Amino acid sequence: MDFLNTILKNAQTADEVGKSVGIDGDTATKVIGRLLPALTVGLQKNVQKVGGAKALANALQSGNHQQYVDNPASVSDPSTVAEGNGILGHLLGSKDASRQLASQISGETGVDTGAIKKILPMVAAIAMGAVSKETNGGDKLEDGLGALLGGGSGGLDAVAGLAKKFL
Repeated sequence: MDFLNTILKNAQTADEVGKSVGIDGDTATKVIGRLLPALTVGLQKNVQKVGGAKALANALQSGNHQQYVDNPASVSDPSTVAEGNGILGHLLGSKDASRQLASQISGETGVDTGAIKKILPMVAAIAMGAVSKETNGGDKLEDGLGALLGGGSGGLDAVAGLAKKFL
């Protein structure tokens, strides 16, 4: 679960995300920590589909996703948000699912739903960047994906447990 640590322990990333929607870095960290488990579940479901791992490897190899981890100042750029929205479509399946997730996280954190809707694509791009970084741009996807996402509910429990440490 190093990729989650990469995201959750990067104060500069949380500060940039927070600044873009008018919340402080600590609050942004809490929101990010609540969003990551849902995004990770979506990623895990996509990879388990026929051809899903190959599609993810292709996406990781064709993009420059690591920049979102290496350059936190880029997370609120319009191009990052656009790419993040595309990633969300793959991970959550629909805008309705994104809206429901934003509403749920708003209820849990007290952060405005509109702010969370703006944060969601940034976090999706950052998560893809962290996966890219951990799998060497998708080159080591088969070797590293199981360890990154975990198998079965144990992997999901680890994601949820790690995220709770930052809440």
